[in-house]
Amino acid sequence: MQNKNYYNVIVVGGGISGSALVFTLAKYTNIKNIALFEKYDTIASLNSNAKGNSQTLHCGDIETNYTLEKAIKTNKTATMVENYGKLYGYENKYMFKIPKMALGVGKEEVKFIKKRYKKFKKAFPYMEYWDKEKLAQIEPALLKGRDKNEEIAAMGTTKRWSAIDFGEIAKSFVKNAQKENDNLDIYLGKEVEHIKKLGDKFELMVAGEHYYADYVVVNAGAHSLLLAHQMGHGEDYSCLPVGGSFYYSKIDSLKSKVYTIQNPKLPFAAIHGDPDIVHSNTIRFGPTAIVLPNLERYHGSHFLDFLETLAPSKEVMEVFYDLMHDDDIREYAIKNFLYEVPGIRGKLFAKEVQKIVPSIGEDDIEFAEGIGGLRPQVIDKKAKKLFLGEAKIATGEGIVFNMTPSPGATSCLGNAYKDTQLICEFLGEKFKKKKFNRELVEPKEYLNKETS
Repeated sequence: MQNKNYYNVIVVGGGISGSALVFTLAKYTNIKNIALFEKYDTIASLNSNAKGNSQTLHCGDIETNYTLEKAIKTNKTATMVENYGKLYGYENKYMFKIPKMALGVGKEEVKFIKKRYKKFKKAFPYMEYWDKEKLAQIEPALLKGRDKNEEIAAMGTTKRWSAIDFGEIAKSFVKNAQKENDNLDIYLGKEVEHIKKLGDKFELMVAGEHYYADYVVVNAGAHSLLLAHQMGHGEDYSCLPVGGSFYYSKIDSLKSKVYTIQNPKLPFAAIHGDPDIVHSNTIRFGPTAIVLPNLERYHGSHFLDFLETLAPSKEVMEVFYDLMHDDDIREYAIKNFLYEVPGIRGKLFAKEVQKIVPSIGEDDIEFAEGIGGLRPQVIDKKAKKLFLGEAKIATGEGIVFNMTPSPGATSCLGNAYKDTQLICEFLGEKFKKKKFNRELVEPKEYLNKETS
């Protein structure tokens, strides 16, 4: 096809996932004509921006909702991001070594931490078990004001690059991709409104102009499912947009990332405390979680788009009923709604924070206006359950739709690897897997030099 608006591959969405894919295609394949479309004027302006996520590289070592199998898998993709940062010299620029831990409070939680540490130690040999005395040295704020008889313990590390500015990493992906491929076009402020299949090609409508591609990958958050539904794909999926907010601490209370133990019924709900890597001397606590009738946080969008992705049905209503029929989940939903209500939210949320820092009071925290993101949690209509984690609609027809809530940023290069494989197989192009593995998968410094 001879057309100035024709590409071999078009990627829709300039967040961390879309930019990682563009980088991987540019550096590790021979595909020449590639385009990235981003609806806003900058790369990574939404969930990938530092203000829209927890700034944490989720390795599976302190995320207590992960099974050992999932933790090992997630660690592999997290290591790719670490190795990318080292490859380009982004240590202490976009990624930082901040101590991190999973904290257990009370007899049962301490028992849980001990058991988990023993089970995970072989897969994560750099992790350490920290009793109360050790925690008093590493993170004294955890002990200040706490009942001296209350048991606490943690499994943690000071060895990993645990804090990441995913927004800056996303921008670096695009910058480095442009160095690798002169035929890479980046379109900012260009929203893809519709996609349709024309024979063996795809036509994308962008601001009244037509663009064409052999292959399309949509990495557009909740809008991925909207575009999929418009094309008749992913109709067994529904999207439940969950917004998260944070609170700032007015006192410099933590030096570490402190995660609490997840409730098995609410595996994305436990709050954590983190030193903010883009706002000095600021600690963030959160996130809250509230269902929002919107596909983006802090940006206006059409309510009809929300309904399109929710796709109300008998199966969806059954999922909602089952969720709200559970006492723990219903109580959690009510509490998190109240955490958003001015006048009462500070006092209520301070009680949550006190599990981590007992000495913090209502006057020591404030609601962080405009801080937080939105997770497109997927409902599987066939299974009649909320699907926690990433979802991929691979049609086999030359178009893929990705929804990547947490740990989507951590898994950006792992997901890019999968999509690059699909693209190269479909187009008959070569994927330089050995080079990718040598640069981003094989280096193991964190298991030898840094942990010796």
